[in-house]
Amino acid sequence: QVQLVESGGGLVQAGASLRLSCAASGRTSSNYAMGWFRQAPGKEREFVAAISWPGNIQYYAGSVKGRFTISRDNAKNTVYLQMNSLKPEDTAVYYCASRIVSAVGKNKEDYNYWGQGTQVTISS
Repeated sequence: QVQLVESGGGLVQAGASLRLSCAASGRTSSNYAMGWFRQAPGKEREFVAAISWPGNIQYYAGSVKGRFTISRDNAKNTVYLQMNSLKPEDTAVYYCASRIVSAVGKNKEDYNYWGQGTQVTISS
């Protein structure tokens, strides 16, 4: 089992930056790929970014490419999502997820473990 805990969400103005963190515990010795997803009210959970094990491959949704950066610190069992130039449409609950293979996954069905989510709200 893997437990994931997100942090770093909050309320900021458009154009600002936030960095989300996701700390993993449990079976963190395994080579898990990690991902970030988000869910806005009334919408489906959507893919944001993913990173392979050990971190050499990253993949982004088109809506965030060039603004968001996913990274991981394997020594700390933590994955990050640096979000720059935030827009009101980025408002959502952001979820961290892990999958029990090393390759990136772009679909929520690819992931085995999920965090509880952290709220990100962008005001215009």
